[in-house]
Amino acid sequence: MRHRNRTKKLGRTRSHRRATLRNLSMALVQHKQIKTTLVKAKVARSLIEKMITAAKQDTVAARRHAFKWLQNHQLVKKLFEEIAPTFADRNGGYTRVIKLGRRQGDGAELAILQLVGFEPVVVEKTGEKKKKKAAPEKKAAAAEEATEEKVEEKAEEVKEKAAQKKPKKEAKPKEEKEKKPAAKEEKHKEKAKAAPKKAEHHEKAKAEHHEKAEPKKKSEKPKSAEHKKEK
Repeated sequence: MRHRNRTKKLGRTRSHRRATLRNLSMALVQHKQIKTTLVKAKVARSLIEKMITAAKQDTVAARRHAFKWLQNHQLVKKLFEEIAPTFADRNGGYTRVIKLGRRQGDGAELAILQLVGFEPVVVEKTGEKKKKKAAPEKKAAAAEEATEEKVEEKAEEVKEKAAQKKPKKEAKPKEEKEKKPAAKEEKHKEKAKAAPKKAEHHEKAKAEHHEKAEPKKKSEKPKSAEHKKEK
């Protein structure tokens, strides 16, 4: 039975629990706020507040005690020179726990653990996020304007090119139309001239062929008659 035993085990062994709380403390000193479960935030809160109370007395022993837990000289320096002086006139209550509701999945309660007096850091971050959300709208408007300008520029370029090409296109067809009929007439004339010459040549060739063939037939007949008489 755990009567009067206030240690929250967090479902971990002693070494694992110490490592978890050390990491939470280091993250809070470095970033001024952390997001974790509600139970871990409450356990880490008691440890961090005790550490800040000890850091108000800037002694070597206090620095060594803080380094024993944080294990980082830069974080110890930030704790003693930046965080502790802001709480010089404040007796406790250095941190704040803000509940965020339950997490989807396991249903664990979430919370933000932050240092009191360092809210401007959070405000600046939220402002940056809003700016980032508003930026896409401006980008979309700028993109639309740029596209309109590009379309207008392209239309002007097309018009200029068309104006430059029109006179050339008009001049070329006229010249070609004048040249084509003249070329066709010349071809017809050449064919008409060449046709009678081809016919004459063809007739001459036929006559020569007949002349060459007739003597052969005549020479063949007497030979056959002489051969019969001999028999």
